Amino acid sequence: MTGTINTSTITTNTTADLDLGPARQLVCRECGASTPLAAEFACAECFGPLEVSYDFGSITRADIESGPPSIWRYRKLLPVPKDINEHPNTQPGLTRLVRADRLAKALGVRRLWVKDDTGNPTHSFKDRVVAVALAAARQLGFRVLACPSTGNLANAVAAAAARAGWESVVLIPSSLERAKVLTTAVYDGALIAVDGDYDDVNRLATELAAEHEDWAFVNVNVRPYYAEGSKTLGYEVAEQLGWRLPDQVVVPIASGSQLTKVDKGFRELSELGLVAPSPYRVFGAQATGCSPVSAAFKAGRDVIVPVRPNTIARSLAIGAPADGSYALDAVRRTGGAIDDVTDTEVVEGIRLLARTEGIFAETAGGVTVACAKKLIEDDRLDPDAETVLLITGDGLKTLDAVEDQLGPRATVPPNTKAVREALGS
Repeated sequence: MTGTINTSTITTNTTADLDLGPARQLVCRECGASTPLAAEFACAECFGPLEVSYDFGSITRADIESGPPSIWRYRKLLPVPKDINEHPNTQPGLTRLVRADRLAKALGVRRLWVKDDTGNPTHSFKDRVVAVALAAARQLGFRVLACPSTGNLANAVAAAAARAGWESVVLIPSSLERAKVLTTAVYDGALIAVDGDYDDVNRLATELAAEHEDWAFVNVNVRPYYAEGSKTLGYEVAEQLGWRLPDQVVVPIASGSQLTKVDKGFRELSELGLVAPSPYRVFGAQATGCSPVSAAFKAGRDVIVPVRPNTIARSLAIGAPADGSYALDAVRRTGGAIDDVTDTEVVEGIRLLARTEGIFAETAGGVTVACAKKLIEDDRLDPDAETVLLITGDGLKTLDAVEDQLGPRATVPPNTKAVREALGS
């Protein structure tokens, strides 16, 4: 970025000035204490994480179906202003739900769907959460969009800030995949590589958020609003299934927030009468090289023990997941399970999805497919139940994971005999 980032202190809007739609207050997920809507993420009473609380009122399917082809069709269920469409944003969402019959056959499942979020503006689900965070940050008086990131969030923040005409500050581990570095830098924001893993970067971001009151760190000081964007995955799946919930859903786990919010989205739709209440099971997927939530689930623990990540699935490489314990709660409450797969299995999952459904997923998608396969083989995921796999990012972001294994079948001279011989071999 040319020039320097504005570091002047801002005056955030008061609660009375805010238009965050149906959002009414922030509530602690641990002790239940409430606080007015603000740029806060930790409870003043017990330091537990804060979550948005709503007064939804009456909402019908027609209200949603008449909305735009983006997450803003669910505006009345999100902490965003009434005039959200009047502000420049990337308008993510309403990505395709693919009936995955060939993958289903390969896995031994009767009814399988793939929620393909590679079609978002920067090719991952992070466009959803960033769009909601930007809307809230604008209302709260911020003008710089920032984040610590393992890659996909970096892309989404840089793009959303560029679209909105905001400055951006993005912090990434210096070991991040080259493709994700380039697809963040192209938006010409302030991109800073940090020597360390994501947990080091996240700690630095928390310190910077305290120093620069005008910087909206989407997954730090405006995290309660940001996290709500993941609910739209659950909303869309239900709407695209004809306003019903799937029997089972498999969700990749990094911080654990996406899994908890998909579950929250399903519950909200049931409570509002937009879908018929029905039981569903939530399953979590991690890479073995960074699987603290899976380890806690297998050991029957409620406490997540942090780990040092060592996996090719870098978008899931969060060794101290902020929402890990809540992901455990959601999985256990719904009767699901959490498992993990090796890097070799991750690559196999990527290739299986590509050759059966023509969808090229990043490493997180490979984790989801491979874990689903493992859960089915271990008789924990019901092969006769309708199942949805969440594919959250595009394979073009993580080419290094497969480049050593893929290439031309043969190199031949330009004649038909040579091609036939190559095909015959």
